[in-house]
Amino acid sequence: METKNKTKVVKDLKEKSILVAREFNAPIENVWRAYTESELLEKWWAPQPWKAVTKSMNFEVGGFWLYAMVSPENEKHWGRMNYLAIDRHKSFDIEDVFCDEEGIVNLEFPSSTGKSVFTQTNNGTLVEFRMNYPTEKDLQMTIDMGFEQGITACMDQLEVYFSTFK
Repeated sequence: METKNKTKVVKDLKEKSILVAREFNAPIENVWRAYTESELLEKWWAPQPWKAVTKSMNFEVGGFWLYAMVSPENEKHWGRMNYLAIDRHKSFDIEDVFCDEEGIVNLEFPSSTGKSVFTQTNNGTLVEFRMNYPTEKDLQMTIDMGFEQGITACMDQLEVYFSTFK
């Protein structure tokens, strides 16, 4: 599939961070909803043929999204995004962790904190999110687990989702 917009992924081992940026040809309100409502996140958050399945979501400061990435064989990898700060239609801060089905953090995998920023552009909405890791080793583990390929596939799926509105 050829996409008009490309996902930019910048890995900075020295800063222990990953920046992901993508412009979508959609109004900021629609892009915000796609990032903050579980019914919409499930449409694009996992790279195909995997899918995201929400166990619970409370998008407010102190709330979280507890979800599983589920394979076609029903293998599940659980994650939890804790919402630390929210500025509606502008940004939100998260803590992102691997966990079990009950939301208990799995310390064998890296965790990160980050900020997603939404900016209106002439063509739609730019989303930039930077994830920060406690150690270079944690960042490298995330990279080695295929983060760039996975997030790029997800961003492409989100672009396809927005194209269905035209």
